[in-house]
Amino acid sequence: MARILIVDDSPSQLAGICRIVEKLGHQTLTATDGEAGVDMALQELPDLVLMDVVMPNLNGFQATRSISRNEATRHIPVILVTTKNQETDRVWGMRQGARGYLTKPFSEKELAEAIAGVLGPDASGGAARPALG
Repeated sequence: MARILIVDDSPSQLAGICRIVEKLGHQTLTATDGEAGVDMALQELPDLVLMDVVMPNLNGFQATRSISRNEATRHIPVILVTTKNQETDRVWGMRQGARGYLTKPFSEKELAEAIAGVLGPDASGGAARPALG
């Protein structure tokens, strides 16, 4: 089980993403803007951050850059989860330090695959791990 910080200013998006992440067996932390997300990442050191882009205070690009360039949080992978679907947005997001980019709307399967792509296949919420003999 991973601790995943979800940063989104939309209450409905936040609730929907939390529901999927928790269904995958992970613990969720939440923040409602980029600045609060950066603070929460520093305070809680989650295993992963799912970051919206269009938000008040710091936007997701700025928050991702802050997390990825801070010595204390640079190890935390960030996946941008956004409605911004232009290739230039994706490229810019990756340049800010994001390790993944998922465009809204997305399916539960797409989110699970994005999480597994960053945290490893055991993080996708798939079949239980076999017991080690």
